[in-house]
Amino acid sequence: MTLFTLSMKSPVGPLRLIATERALAAIYLPNHRGAPELEARASKDHPVLLATRRQLEEYFAGERHTFELPLEPSGTPFQQTVWKGLREIPPGVTWSYAALARHIGHEGSARAVGSANARNPISIVVPCHRVVGSNGRLTGYAGGLPAKQWLLEHEQAHSARRSAS
Repeated sequence: MTLFTLSMKSPVGPLRLIATERALAAIYLPNHRGAPELEARASKDHPVLLATRRQLEEYFAGERHTFELPLEPSGTPFQQTVWKGLREIPPGVTWSYAALARHIGHEGSARAVGSANARNPISIVVPCHRVVGSNGRLTGYAGGLPAKQWLLEHEQAHSARRSAS
């Protein structure tokens, strides 16, 4: 399978966007823990990568709260279920790993959900940053806790602004 890549600047550091011929496959933050070494051709005109960059720019500007992109993350069926559940967490809201496990019908599987969450290849668009510990504290994030905190504060500020209007 041929992969294509495009890099972009963001408030959380440079992002590496990766797509198949038809869908977004990954977004990696700088020093992304666990990011695989993927062979991808640089592309400045790939339609999915251009749409991803545009939607991320709108998100970072506070103009977009959800993403409308074709997604093709590579993972096990359980991981796919967890990642689908992540997309159902509203912007500006956090859930615990246990709450996400309940939501996807796997109550008592908080650790397995946490493991799948950590392997999410499509950062930001598949919002694994919205999952926190059961005590409400920020827990691990492959892009680093400062990036997770920035993303959550950004979403909360823009969700509050959207609700007020």
